Amino acid sequence: MSETTDLAVLEIKPEQAPALYVPNGLDAYLEQIRQQVNEVPDLSTAKGRARVASLAAQVSRSKTAIEKPGREYLKRLKEAVKPAEGEIKRFVDSCDALRDEVRRPLTEWEAEQERIATEKAAEEERQRIEAEQRAAEESLKKQIEADHDYALLLNEKFDRDAAEAKAEAERKRIAYEEELQRQAVEKARIEAEQATAREREAAAKREAELKAAKEKAEADARAAQERAEREAREAQERTAKLAQEAREQAEREKREAIAAERRKAEQAEAARLAEAKRIADEQAAREADKEHRKAVNNKALADFVAAGLTEEQAKLAITAIAKGEVTAIRITY
Repeated sequence: MSETTDLAVLEIKPEQAPALYVPNGLDAYLEQIRQQVNEVPDLSTAKGRARVASLAAQVSRSKTAIEKPGREYLKRLKEAVKPAEGEIKRFVDSCDALRDEVRRPLTEWEAEQERIATEKAAEEERQRIEAEQRAAEESLKKQIEADHDYALLLNEKFDRDAAEAKAEAERKRIAYEEELQRQAVEKARIEAEQATAREREAAAKREAELKAAKEKAEADARAAQERAEREAREAQERTAKLAQEAREQAEREKREAIAAERRKAEQAEAARLAEAKRIADEQAAREADKEHRKAVNNKALADFVAAGLTEEQAKLAITAIAKGEVTAIRITY
């Protein structure tokens, strides 16, 4: 009976919790427990030793009577902040989504500018290669024309030299005797043949050099054209690759954004359902507790009536006990 009385005295109701579970708020209860166990039993007797054990157990029970409602109060406090945490998270996620949506035109513009810059660079490279190719073709054309003019000049000089040699031989033929004239003519013929042979060799050499130069120029032109075409293809391929990568990146970002929005919606819905379940569970718990208390009170009422009280007296007694107005007596629900 003593233990029951102690526990009833230390009972903390839910409405008392905010005022008690604060710094030093439980000092009065702690002092009350100290006063209840302020004894010095005789340890030399079995009764004294049993009393010490009983007092220690009483302290543990009193501790539990104070701690348990405190833990329940703390649990309610933690549950109370969950909606605030959820709302803060929803706000932050919404701001992040809004930030991405606001920046999307800039992101798309930057991607478009990068694509334009890449295409422009490729076009400038193609034009540079074409200009080099045209310059090489023009240089080759001028060289061929210069070599042709030089060959014409050499032919004219040969004609003039031959005419002068023939005139000189004719003068010597007139001046000298018939024999000398014959020798002069023969010598002129030999010299003319030798000169002709030398000129043919020189012309053949020039022709070969011109041909080699032309072939080299054509080979260089073909190589330049092939290089230009290859570089143009490579630039086009790079441009296409960059454009494809940009499209793929944009598509990935779009899918990721959609997935993120979907996850946010699912999380919000899960939070809403969890909150609705929590409210429903708390309501069901309150209804169940109410029904349980009603059943206990009705049983107590029946017991009082069976003990000889009137129904009205029994109701008054139960009400007084439930309110804590009866010393050392309480209803255990």
